Amino acid sequence: MKGQDAEDRALQHLLQQGHVLLVRNFRIRGGEIDLITRDPAGTVVFTEVKHRTGTAFGHPLETITSRKGRLLWRAALRYLGRDDVACRFDAISITGKVDSGPLEHFCDVLQDAGF
Repeated sequence: MKGQDAEDRALQHLLQQGHVLLVRNFRIRGGEIDLITRDPAGTVVFTEVKHRTGTAFGHPLETITSRKGRLLWRAALRYLGRDDVACRFDAISITGKVDSGPLEHFCDVLQDAGF
């Protein structure tokens, strides 16, 4: 199960950065957030994990479309409810083999995309 393996590796990376896992695979109708963590500063981090075996069809991050961004926002709002907490959207991409390919961590990806 490559998707699960990619999420496992991404989670290990976040834990090494001092994050604490809050929820894994948070689902709402029409959307899912792969990992929800709290970083050492207390910010809730919604992380989308993307894996591709190569870049012939583009970088894994390119799969986060504006539609996907809207679904992530909707899921995040549902998770947060009425709580007013600092949060951000990150993406982790893995290219090549899940266990040994390059892992890249991008912070605030939806803010950079204009959301």
